[in-house]
Amino acid sequence: MRKIALLIVIICALNGISFAKTVEGGVSTIETTGGNRVIDTQTKEPVANAKISLPLLQYKTYTDENGTFQLGTAIKDKTVMSVEKEGYRPHSVTIDKSAFSDPIIVSIQKSNADDINLSTQMMHLGDNNYSKNSANSGEFQVEAIGPFYSKSFTMAATCLNKNNFLLIGSIIGIDTAMARAMGQNKVRNSFSSPPEVFFNGNKIAEIHLNGDGQKIRIPSNLIRPNQKNEITIKTGRNLMQTAYIDYDDIEIMNISLISE
Repeated sequence: MRKIALLIVIICALNGISFAKTVEGGVSTIETTGGNRVIDTQTKEPVANAKISLPLLQYKTYTDENGTFQLGTAIKDKTVMSVEKEGYRPHSVTIDKSAFSDPIIVSIQKSNADDINLSTQMMHLGDNNYSKNSANSGEFQVEAIGPFYSKSFTMAATCLNKNNFLLIGSIIGIDTAMARAMGQNKVRNSFSSPPEVFFNGNKIAEIHLNGDGQKIRIPSNLIRPNQKNEITIKTGRNLMQTAYIDYDDIEIMNISLISE
């Protein structure tokens, strides 16, 4: 079966506090602004009362009537920020302490009738055995649920007339050779196989890099309309360890199915 490697490289060049990162589906651009805000992707209008959470730091707040928000907690390393609002697709982005000097504009998109939210919780896949040099391992706070996540759901027949994607809001902890080459971790003596994504038992993707807003196309011929369908995400294994199975510990957040 043909392997699909997802490669997301985000390049941000920020100079001075008068600029902000506009975060939309994992792509960052530059825009002048005065503070952190959440806006509607289509109308560009502010989104009030959106929940902003840093789950690994156990922190949450809400946007005001102007869509603005403040992060009232210390951020030492990269961490996942989640944005939720009824009627919108859940969104998350990995931020660091630069969020206090470079305001962030988060652009969120309204959901449609065929969207399915599978999970908005932070989940830890693996065996709780990981190196401090692993990608973002200093932020791990959740106990592992095992080496894979699986969810069943029903998709309407109307989905067959659209393009369907599995959307992973954020994923951290991947220690593949590609992630190491990109400087996403500091592991030197080993690397892992990539996490794999299965739809109804068929592998549809491999994820080689940590990142936000990763979209994986679901082949229409695999969809069972008005019947049970299943998504499974399996974490990788340490390829240098042969004495026992050593799973790569990763954390993922905001998993959904979207139709476009």
